[in-house]
Amino acid sequence: MPTESASTGELITQLATQTSRLVRDEMRLAQKEFQESAKRAGVGAGLFSIAGVFAVFGAATLVAAAVAALALVLPVWAAAVIVGVVLLAVGGVAALIGKRQVQEVSPVPERTVANVKDDIHEVKDARHDRT
Repeated sequence: MPTESASTGELITQLATQTSRLVRDEMRLAQKEFQESAKRAGVGAGLFSIAGVFAVFGAATLVAAAVAALALVLPVWAAAVIVGVVLLAVGGVAALIGKRQVQEVSPVPERTVANVKDDIHEVKDARHDRT
């Protein structure tokens, strides 16, 4: 955009305009990244909640039937322990999957940070090229 005959004032105006546009674009990108991260965190938190609900409902609903079925061949206490361990294992697996989903969310807008670093590098290079 700058030409050989552009005045210093015009160049400063162009610099201000381009800098303003760059900052706005980077802010939009950061906002988009935060929205994507929040959405992913929401999915992970939802899965974590579902894991807890299924663990509780599964334990409450199936424990009596499973214990009764196992009590036909084992002592009642042994049947209850076996069913309880199985239900806790299923709940634990679901919790680990939900935890992994939540941990994969980056709190830092990585693309925006990388773009800003690239922009700073470009400005420094352009400044050094002129001197």
